[in-house]
Amino acid sequence: MNHGSTKDTPEPGAKWWFNLRTGLVEHGMKSNALDRVGPFETQEEAQRAPEVLRERAKAWQKEDSEAD
Repeated sequence: MNHGSTKDTPEPGAKWWFNLRTGLVEHGMKSNALDRVGPFETQEEAQRAPEVLRERAKAWQKEDSEAD
């Protein structure tokens, strides 16, 4: 029997992640690193990940256009 951490039981202190492939929030590093963004301190922050990514992309685009 394995008493260690499993995919369904994150370690204590694990962070929250947003899975880009599934659109779901995950506690701990459950999915492939290429599919997730984070870490986030709270589940609520991770749920806002798509919005935050859009805001950052717009800001970077604006910076790039101003630099030209």
